[in-house]
Amino acid sequence: MARECDNTSCSRESCEGCPSAGGNADLSAPMNKDSHIKKVIGIVSGKGGVGKSSVTALLAVALRRMGYNVGILDADVTGPSIPHLFGVHEQLGAVGEEILPAETRTGIGIVSVNLVLPDTTAPVIWRGPILGGVIKQFWSDVLWGDLDYLLVDLPPGTGDVPLTVFQSLPLTGVIMVTTPHSLVNMVMEKAFHMAEMMKIPVLGVIENYSFLRCPDCGKEIPLFGRSTTAEWAAAHSLPLMLQLPLDPAVSAYGDEGRVEEYPGREMEQVIRFL
Repeated sequence: MARECDNTSCSRESCEGCPSAGGNADLSAPMNKDSHIKKVIGIVSGKGGVGKSSVTALLAVALRRMGYNVGILDADVTGPSIPHLFGVHEQLGAVGEEILPAETRTGIGIVSVNLVLPDTTAPVIWRGPILGGVIKQFWSDVLWGDLDYLLVDLPPGTGDVPLTVFQSLPLTGVIMVTTPHSLVNMVMEKAFHMAEMMKIPVLGVIENYSFLRCPDCGKEIPLFGRSTTAEWAAAHSLPLMLQLPLDPAVSAYGDEGRVEEYPGREMEQVIRFL
């Protein structure tokens, strides 16, 4: 069994990946010298399948519509979907030693491992240290320019990549994405405690797939039974930022790489919390 860290022998080398390292080890990665980013917001979930990447994309679209300069760092390295949602497929460019983000139709900057692989269907079979190195490179070596918001789409769970992001990037805070399932809220508890341990502010909760709106009468139909997300958020003193419906149009626009054309404006409610 591995020895539990007692905070008395922490160093950059020995405690990378150890939440108990606390302030004894500075693992932060330097920001690109030519970039100026006002706020870095992580989008997290306890488990997969909650629509986290779609929420990230819709939030970026809402911010851009309101005139903000926005970028997305796709930190879901082994399951990247952000480029597909925006219909972005060209490889990342470079100027000297700096990486240039791909740009969407409306001017959102995107960096994703799928934009550096020769084949987007190739699996990313990398161990934790390599994954962490990629995330740091996407932060330090990318010429993000002047951004009001950089959204970081994290992989689900509490593994190596979320830990690297929490330790290496100057997060303003994180938004937790969940669904009405009680199982999801149980797993989300782990993500909440991880952020708490790492002293990362949790800005609030977005519940996705909250209901299906009847196209004929407009009635809200709870597909997954009674939601307990509001109670969970209140118990943790967090705002429930938004309850998003299960909207087939989101999938349709995303599947076609046209998420920026989705007409829904619900996500604008979240911006006041940022």
